[in-house]
Amino acid sequence: MTASAPGSAPPIRVLVADDQAMVRTGFRFFLDAQPDITVVAEAADGEEAVALARRLRPDVCLLDIRMPRLDGLTATRLLAGPEVADPLRVVVVTTFDLDEYVYGALRGGACGFLLKDSGPTLLAEAVRAAAAGDSLVSPSVTVRLLRHLTEQPARAAGPVDAPLAEPLTDRELDVVRLVAVGRTNAEIAAELYISLSTVKTHLSSVQVKLPARNRVEIAAWAWRNGHA
Repeated sequence: MTASAPGSAPPIRVLVADDQAMVRTGFRFFLDAQPDITVVAEAADGEEAVALARRLRPDVCLLDIRMPRLDGLTATRLLAGPEVADPLRVVVVTTFDLDEYVYGALRGGACGFLLKDSGPTLLAEAVRAAAAGDSLVSPSVTVRLLRHLTEQPARAAGPVDAPLAEPLTDRELDVVRLVAVGRTNAEIAAELYISLSTVKTHLSSVQVKLPARNRVEIAAWAWRNGHA
């Protein structure tokens, strides 16, 4: 377990859930080597993950999708879904990049989705983003996911199809376009030369105007309306 330096912020507390012991060991080895992250628990199945997460309240939960007893999508909904009074921050990390898995995870409340071959650096970035209230989705996954959504004309109308009561400003559209290609809040701030708090303000306004529950719905609106 990584100890924080005197006077510094406490490390980000992480729970790792995966049915493969080697994966859990690898994640723990890399994350514990980060000065600002520590793994506080491991779970080998979904039920254990939910129980540990509810008891320990980690800052971030890393969940695999295919796990015994309770799959990662169900565990995500139980920990971070819209019906959860005090949701946890969940990042789904999986070998399977099927679009329905991605969409199911993010609709279930996950704030990030990474493939296991994304590499350790992106894993750490996803943990930090989740802990900071941001989100990170592998860019290639974002593009494929949104293409999948826009190719479903028979899908029932939802928030991304609703007319806007109030148009987005030019700056809000700039932010939306970058969300649609998988940028994090920090990356958006850097590209647009604005502060992180300004990015968050724009996103909050966009969510109200669309309306959209999360970044996925914002991005889906951008793709469906020609802004990506």
